[in-house]
Amino acid sequence: MTRRAFICGLAGHSLKRDERSFLSQTRPAGIILFARNVDTPKQVAALIDEAQDAAGGDGRMIVMVDQEGGRVQRLREPYWPKYPPARAFCAIDDGDSAEAANLCAQAMAADLATLGFNTTAAPVLDVPIPGADNIIGDRAYGEDVETVISLGRAVADGLLAQGILPIMKHIPGHGRAMADSHLALPVVHTPLAELEAHDFAPFRALNDIPMAMTAHVVFTAVDPAAPVTISAKAIREVIRGTIGFDGLLMSDDLTMRALKGTPGENARAALAAGCDLALHCNGVLDEMRAVAAESPALEGDARRRFEAALARVKAPRSFDVAGAEEARAKSLARLA
Repeated sequence: MTRRAFICGLAGHSLKRDERSFLSQTRPAGIILFARNVDTPKQVAALIDEAQDAAGGDGRMIVMVDQEGGRVQRLREPYWPKYPPARAFCAIDDGDSAEAANLCAQAMAADLATLGFNTTAAPVLDVPIPGADNIIGDRAYGEDVETVISLGRAVADGLLAQGILPIMKHIPGHGRAMADSHLALPVVHTPLAELEAHDFAPFRALNDIPMAMTAHVVFTAVDPAAPVTISAKAIREVIRGTIGFDGLLMSDDLTMRALKGTPGENARAALAAGCDLALHCNGVLDEMRAVAAESPALEGDARRRFEAALARVKAPRSFDVAGAEEARAKSLARLA
């Protein structure tokens, strides 16, 4: 079955008739759920089943959520446990930080897989610098490259072990941004050699992760005219070149204010620049239609990468549930 090169959100707790028709007609590569789509476990599983059925019923699509832990956790108490932010793991000073991160990732992934998800937008591999906007902040595993690589790898491996595909973000790095790209366009003037040694390094070290999400950031040393998401030069020379990432590349949300066009215009620009998938999150159907109209059928390298990513979804393995709960409690205690 041919799918179109976009991922879309949904409006609420159940699928509306016009949403069902839209999914059936356009067959997106995936869907993404947010807090507005979440009530109970039974309801979430039913919504995923409805959307899968409407979009073709073959199960060959991305079903994702932004579930990092900390501030970015769409599935929350009372039905799902509170997970620590990424920064909590590097505060564990007894040498068990990577194991704790891995176990927490496995537990979170097990929550997701049970509901029908196969993808989450983690790990965050950005390396923040002092004075950067707090949009990354404690979502980062640390402020040094080696810590981010170590903990990012532990989390990615934990997610994969429980049948959930990781998405590394925000490639090639959001850690120097002095603005929140949800609200404005960050512009970074750092020399290329420093970017390669610092910001790009975690993504290069973990370039085997099956998916990545772009940063809506301008790097003047790479392309002063456009943010990475819509820069063919940045995607070709940095993401595919320097970093060596040949996995499935999706844009960050096309409605963020860092991008100045309409969602349809932004989708066209991102796909033309080299993104494999355009991501639209807010569930507004008219905007979704505009994005779909600009999104071609998945073919060529984009389809190859899409199929390769889905092929890495494996049956969940048994894991140390008690150890995961202990790691979660220990990590949260470090924040108290």
